[in-house]
Amino acid sequence: MTSPASLLEGLPPLRETIAAHGLAAHKALGQHFLLDLNLTQRIVKEAGDLAGVHVIEIGPGPGGLTRALLGSVAAQVTAIEKDRRCVAALQNLVERFPKRFTLIEGDALKEDVLALAKAPRAIIANLPYNVGTPLLLSWLSAMDQFQSLTLMLQAEVVDRLVAAPNSKAYGRLSVITQFCADARRVMKVPARAFTPPPKVDSAVVHLTPRKNRPQDVDLKTLEAVTAAAFGQRRKMLRSSLKSMGGEALLARAGISPEKRAEELSLADFESLVRALRQD
Repeated sequence: MTSPASLLEGLPPLRETIAAHGLAAHKALGQHFLLDLNLTQRIVKEAGDLAGVHVIEIGPGPGGLTRALLGSVAAQVTAIEKDRRCVAALQNLVERFPKRFTLIEGDALKEDVLALAKAPRAIIANLPYNVGTPLLLSWLSAMDQFQSLTLMLQAEVVDRLVAAPNSKAYGRLSVITQFCADARRVMKVPARAFTPPPKVDSAVVHLTPRKNRPQDVDLKTLEAVTAAAFGQRRKMLRSSLKSMGGEALLARAGISPEKRAEELSLADFESLVRALRQD
């Protein structure tokens, strides 16, 4: 039986692929290509055991991470690519892995990723900078349907995902992410690793469904509470949550009305959601 690694042998270097298909990165698509195959292999390793897993990749570009995924033990790899030039550049992988690799030309923001791959499924991707956060939020709402998400984003975004209360990076995205998932920053990737290099460094975050997520707290209400609380970040909660009950709500939740949103823990926000249900 031919091994995945042997099927990758003889492929042209990624820089040749870029030149052959005229893949100058498009700023409008948030493209920054990762060509270091040692780095792409490390990202795949950080995703954990992929045996039997159906992996979804977003924005494969010229295929650096895609090659690492196809060289792994993943059962299936499905990639979604919006740029037709990249779709053409990836055809050599489609031909070499006709049973394991599916390439979809489309917009990841409009795709139902759950319908593209059966469980166990995981997303492993170097996300385009301009759509990374909205994509993540859509996946978090269905986090229990994934084995894991291993995502490269701007380093400052990853900082927000894993931030603790009373830190500069802590905010609404921190609370929503940590409510849905156990998030761990696994590696930093400097801007110089990309072609072309972006203005900021990137980082990889690994997310798994949160263990013991409370069943009496719903995400939709949590989103509303955090939007109100962090929408007026400098104000005390008695003011920022006035439309939701203000001091009466905070009293039911056992939270001082003089606190600000960045001082509250995830458990505090969950208490606020429960207190709202008491109305």
